[in-house]
Amino acid sequence: MKKFSLLSTRAGALFLTPAAILVALFVIIPFFWVIFVSFTNRTLLGSTAVNPDFVGFANYLTLFNPETFFTRGQFGFSLILTTQFVILSALVGQALLGLLLAWLMQAVPKPLKAFTETFVIAAWILPEVVIGFAWFAFLDYDNGTLNGMLRSVGLPGADLLLQQPFWVIVFFNTWRGAAFSMMLFNSAFQSIPPSYFQAADVAGATSFQKFRDIALPLIRGHVVTDLILITMWTFNVFTPFILTHGGPSYRTELLSIYTYRIAFKDFEFGKGAAVGVIIMLINLAFALVYLRIARGRKKEEAES
Repeated sequence: MKKFSLLSTRAGALFLTPAAILVALFVIIPFFWVIFVSFTNRTLLGSTAVNPDFVGFANYLTLFNPETFFTRGQFGFSLILTTQFVILSALVGQALLGLLLAWLMQAVPKPLKAFTETFVIAAWILPEVVIGFAWFAFLDYDNGTLNGMLRSVGLPGADLLLQQPFWVIVFFNTWRGAAFSMMLFNSAFQSIPPSYFQAADVAGATSFQKFRDIALPLIRGHVVTDLILITMWTFNVFTPFILTHGGPSYRTELLSIYTYRIAFKDFEFGKGAAVGVIIMLINLAFALVYLRIARGRKKEEAES
């Protein structure tokens, strides 16, 4: 028995070694390297690209400079813009739309349900680059499909990417990400015993009353999980760059795009790394909240 246990331990360690090496190379080492670089003035070009100086918290102080914090093109402006984007696109857009679609799917015929699910999920499983360029081709002012249709019926074209760029990326990300929420809520609704809704039908409850008084309380844990996950994903999304490149005039420069510009266009690796560290801390806060809620759910299930 001991020999079998020892063999199993060694075999398990052997199988885990390749994965551990990959995690170390692509996650752990870059994580600590980014933290180190954030305390230097490393750049892509010049003498500081080879021999950077240790500058302490100078990069962080520059990011949180109160005189420029809310200026367009600065860290504070991108942070506020990203917060607005997350609230509108993830919390209001994806979660509500996914919840609505999932609830409606419970009452529609199976062929229509399968068609709707396929259409919505396709937006989620297709590569982000493909989706981004497809939307750009649809909205482009000069040669876009939308403006072509408008002009064909005698209406003037609309340069939405220039006039309403922020709402374009909000709608785009909502459309793309609602599928995950829909699938999560759909599985949650299907886990509710049908007898609950049958009893409500006998009592004469409306569809809204069944949703409010039966379904929503029972899927509360799924709702919280969905909100936290899509918040983290939306906070780090980079796809809107394909549509607007962060413009015009920094009006769609989310934190992910701001980091890219600072590090790879302005060549300020140290400052870009500092932004990356701040983003990691924000994501860590989201992850801790998620883990705490998940443990609370497991505790409630164990007690019940």
